[in-house]
Amino acid sequence: MLKKIGIGILLVLPVIVGLAFTKPDSFSLERSTTINAPADSIFPHLNDFHNWGAWSPWEKLDPAMARTHSGAASGPGAVYEWTGNSDVGSGRMEITDATPPSTVTIKLDFLSPMEAHNTTLFTLEPAGAATKVTWKMSGPNNFMSKVMTVFMSMDSLVGGDFEAGLANLKAVSEQ
Repeated sequence: MLKKIGIGILLVLPVIVGLAFTKPDSFSLERSTTINAPADSIFPHLNDFHNWGAWSPWEKLDPAMARTHSGAASGPGAVYEWTGNSDVGSGRMEITDATPPSTVTIKLDFLSPMEAHNTTLFTLEPAGAATKVTWKMSGPNNFMSKVMTVFMSMDSLVGGDFEAGLANLKAVSEQ
């Protein structure tokens, strides 16, 4: 029986590896929403990591998560680091660029459960009396990421979290 399982794995493994090699070297995903508030009232929720607890979809996944803030209080140089359970892992974010009230760029480094180095960009565009907020994440697809995307897309992994976060941001911003 074990011999048959071993042979099955040996037959399937090259197919998975072959499919992984066909995956792109980078990924990009984004979600947008329209918030009934001016950009200058939404911008501080994005530009200051101290405000992320009110809207980030990952903050409530581990109430015991350890969080540290360092660097600038907000804007470029602001740093947020976390260590938590298997749902949130550990990582670091640093705001690398911010143009009030239209863009915030963040260097996002996941350290565990799987290492990844990505860029996050928030853009805020006028939409009449409201503001269109777009949350985009992009980064390289290393070999392990490519193997994972044989079974599921990055969009299916994170897209729903972006939608939840934008809905939370909308609720907080429209208060």
